[in-house]
Amino acid sequence: MLDIKQIRENPELIQQRLATRGDKYNIQPILELNQKQRELEATRSQLQARGNEIAALIPQKIKAGSDPKGAEIATLREEGKSVKEKISEFEPQEKEIREQIQELVLALPNLPSESTPVGRNEEENVEVRKWGDEYIPQNEGIIPHFEIAEKIGILNVERAVKVAQSRFVTLIGAGAALERALINFMLNTQIAAGYIEVIPPILVNTESMTATGQLPKFAEESFKCEADDLWLIPTAEVPVTNLYRGEVINAEDLPIYHCAYTPCFRREAGSYGRDMRGLIRLHQFNKVELVKFVHPSSSFAELEKLVGNAEAILQALKLPYRVIELCTGDLGFGSTKTYDLEVWLPSSGKYREISSCSNFVDFQARRGDIRFKESGKKGTQFVHTLNGSGLAIGRTMAAVLENYQQPDGSIRIPEVLQGFMGREIL
Repeated sequence: MLDIKQIRENPELIQQRLATRGDKYNIQPILELNQKQRELEATRSQLQARGNEIAALIPQKIKAGSDPKGAEIATLREEGKSVKEKISEFEPQEKEIREQIQELVLALPNLPSESTPVGRNEEENVEVRKWGDEYIPQNEGIIPHFEIAEKIGILNVERAVKVAQSRFVTLIGAGAALERALINFMLNTQIAAGYIEVIPPILVNTESMTATGQLPKFAEESFKCEADDLWLIPTAEVPVTNLYRGEVINAEDLPIYHCAYTPCFRREAGSYGRDMRGLIRLHQFNKVELVKFVHPSSSFAELEKLVGNAEAILQALKLPYRVIELCTGDLGFGSTKTYDLEVWLPSSGKYREISSCSNFVDFQARRGDIRFKESGKKGTQFVHTLNGSGLAIGRTMAAVLENYQQPDGSIRIPEVLQGFMGREIL
């Protein structure tokens, strides 16, 4: 959530930076409501001051000899009553304006950072680097991951559709074992890098979804349990970030690093017809998420480290990938700066997103009221939050099934996973 004070004091700058995102955002209604709110607050403050003055004046007058039942005291008491009634009339007006402002501000995305490249859409994203060209398979005729997985009997779609609906899959035997091996390997790697593992709830309340920016904008892309006001998480970012909602953290405890494996659930609204087969775009998928709470002075340096943590998984698996910096027009709703990691899928001859690493600065912390306090200093500040996939498990499996596909149709298991699997070939 953007700072209303920043919007009020720098409206032209805010409007210009929002415009780089491509969509049209109008902050004028917010400014008008805020001005009305400030005017009401000023009037109420004046009335409260007069009410306090009257409350103090009455006993003074009586002490000085005025008749407690006389006209002078009666007039003052009548005025005090009138002031209280007027103040009570202001409260619902102010509440309504606060709610209107809150609704409008929650709909505004984060401001792109000054270092984020300006662009209209994903075609104007910037390639930062590539890694692993030497690991790109040279054998011809590599078939898509979903075909080879069904062929060797480790994935079944028809039975998953029978149980649920389209865009669900069932992993069987070595497929389930490979998924579990990837999860364990990713968690072990990130724990060794300094992340503290958590197992959070995968059902969260509306307040949690709002704090991290999923609501109200992405309600249609989320699964909700209406009777309980609970939502299936679209990513572990939501519950892990909200573990600290409404808290004040000691500055000495920063940075805080967490990693979490969870199932994730997304409707994928608006993507009908895209990647209908395979493990790329599912309603339910597994992911290891990395979440950071850091001091504002270090958040952009922490973003670079976060990207490195995600890259470490791909490098250990020897999967070719590239790092893309998103332009302003392709930036996620809550992010100020984002790097995507895209893994090579040889069957299509394309790089596909496998991780998105973002710095939210104080956007989520302001929505969720997550602060920190430095010893010896007055007041508190909002922490900066970051998160990234480390990695999306299904997409990683797809990349393994294609990049490690052998001419005879078997799959060589990456060396770092062989200990988990107890075998070398699928």
